[in-house]
Amino acid sequence: SLVRNLRAHEGMALLPVIFLTALSSEDDRIRGFRLGADDYVTKPFRFEELDLRVAKTLRRTQTAVQDAREHLGGSGLRGDLSQVGLSSLLILIEMERKTGLLQLRAPNGPSAQVLVRDGKVVHARLDEAEEPVDAECIYYLLTWGAGEFEFVMCLVEGSDRVNVSTTHLLMEGARIMDESREPAANQPVAKIPPLPEPPTGDAL
Repeated sequence: SLVRNLRAHEGMALLPVIFLTALSSEDDRIRGFRLGADDYVTKPFRFEELDLRVAKTLRRTQTAVQDAREHLGGSGLRGDLSQVGLSSLLILIEMERKTGLLQLRAPNGPSAQVLVRDGKVVHARLDEAEEPVDAECIYYLLTWGAGEFEFVMCLVEGSDRVNVSTTHLLMEGARIMDESREPAANQPVAKIPPLPEPPTGDAL
């Protein structure tokens, strides 16, 4: 939950995160990247390798964020969700108060459209499914660890169907994902319908 909370905080959403852990299975790595990690280092490790991976992560994150900021200053932006996650992307759009259409495409999977006005999400849906929509759709999209995105500035009309801030969306999404990993007996009744399986990081 710490990483999810960081990603939901405007001042810390772009902070690089590296998991250092003894959990080395492929499922653990995938889960780590889904949680929002920028890199995943397993024990045992050499400090020289760790130094190199920290430096590489810092350079990659700085470059991705700088490119995103520069492109958001223009008419559009496109990129890789494994480099700039949806939570960081939504924070950037909110900070720049952009208006337009954010399109997301999973590798060999679904695609989605997110409308933002003045930096705030006002509508979201999958292209080939009736549900989930709006806030519930964002919660699902936050589980994507891979895919492509494209943001195009355009006029966005219509009512705000989400009615909550970006920070609230990201915090609630983090809470739902945390609860989904609890034992079934401890889980409350689900508030959103069952969702298709999100794409995995190694599908790209």
